[in-house]
Amino acid sequence: MKLIKTRGGEAAAEKTFEATASVDELAADECEGAAEVDAAETTDAAPVVPRRRVAWANVAVYGLLPAVVLALGGAAGYLQWKDVSLSRSDTAKKESTKAATDGTVALLSYKPETVDKDLEAAKKYMTGNFLNSYTSLTRDVVIPGSKQKKISAVATVPAAAWTKATPNHAVVMLFVDQTMIIGDSAPTSTASSVRVTLDKVDNRWLISQFDPM
Repeated sequence: MKLIKTRGGEAAAEKTFEATASVDELAADECEGAAEVDAAETTDAAPVVPRRRVAWANVAVYGLLPAVVLALGGAAGYLQWKDVSLSRSDTAKKESTKAATDGTVALLSYKPETVDKDLEAAKKYMTGNFLNSYTSLTRDVVIPGSKQKKISAVATVPAAAWTKATPNHAVVMLFVDQTMIIGDSAPTSTASSVRVTLDKVDNRWLISQFDPM
């Protein structure tokens, strides 16, 4: 009888242990399942983090846009300055070329009867040291020679080209034809090239250098 009771007790104990183990395993499975559900819910409930696209949009609006505006403003200012500069340069070329042509014709053309008046009028096209040199040359040489030998001269400029032109300074190349008559002799013609330098004085283009080439 003791042996039977002992075996029966062992059997009951084994069954009780197995049942307990099964309950524990079931509880563990339920805990794991609950943990997975909680994790899933936590994941689903987590707020969505905004992407960096929003930040880049702000950069574009607050950073790039002002830069573009400034660049466009600078480009517009440069183009406007360039247009004004080109316009002034074109004006300087035209005005200085005309002044060089008119001045050259005036200072190289005269008649013995009116030589004083002719060469005096030519001085309005000159300035600086060249004006002083021309005044001395005409007073001491050209005017007396024209009166004594009946010398007359007529100059023309068939071609002119500027080589440098700024709002206040210019250099013009002239091709000059001059015909001279001395007394009763036949006219003689000469052709030459002249480099004329001009400066703008009191809003007028005046010859400051006259260099035959």
